[in-house]
Amino acid sequence: MIEIKDIHVEVEGTEILKGVSLTFAPGKIQALLGPNGSGKSTLAHVLVGHPRYKLTQGQIFLDGKDISSWKADERAKAGLFLSFQYPPSIPGVTIGKFLRTAVNAQRENRGQKPYSVVEFHPLLKEAITKLNLDPDFIRRYLNHGFSGGERKKMEILQLLLLQPRYVLLDETDSGLDVDAIKTVAEGIKKIRENTEMSIVVITHYQKFLEFLSPDSVSVLYQGRVAASGGYELAQKIEKEGFGGITNDHA
Repeated sequence: MIEIKDIHVEVEGTEILKGVSLTFAPGKIQALLGPNGSGKSTLAHVLVGHPRYKLTQGQIFLDGKDISSWKADERAKAGLFLSFQYPPSIPGVTIGKFLRTAVNAQRENRGQKPYSVVEFHPLLKEAITKLNLDPDFIRRYLNHGFSGGERKKMEILQLLLLQPRYVLLDETDSGLDVDAIKTVAEGIKKIRENTEMSIVVITHYQKFLEFLSPDSVSVLYQGRVAASGGYELAQKIEKEGFGGITNDHA
């Protein structure tokens, strides 16, 4: 599991997280909610080792190992994955080539033989079929000219092929219509089938949570954990807003 113990995080000299302690258990979907500027994305980025986010106090443990000083690539190799809120565009690199390179890097880290183009193709075909994507999708350049929904589906396609152990979804639902949100949520559920994958969902959208039915919910407010509970906490926030929760911790 991921254990976060009393972490304080600065971004360009400003403290954003002010003593956050959370645990993300394997095989669970856990939602992270909070008003804009509460520190949700900061938490996701510091967990994966983004160098812009400075951990000044506290520790981060992955399966009992202190990874607080690990670099981003070391954390990725250990099974951490961040789905970006605004995935970058990389013209000239096809989706198929990008995904095979990523999967092979993962396999080489495990001491496994990399896939050839021929070996990888049926795996890729199976994945795009599960997500109801057009077969020509893999011939396009990575996120180049993509709509918001296509970019998010691309992130889920990566998840399906890489099968990381711990997934951080940073507003994967932003900019999507209800049908696209449902497609993404169904893709996440398929990925979790028969796995112990832990998924942390950062979102503002209740409909996304309805489709996912998270096992637990935590609320960040002004860089601290203001409340934790079950899915009913998200439902309460949907009806009443963050006011009743955050006022108790102001």
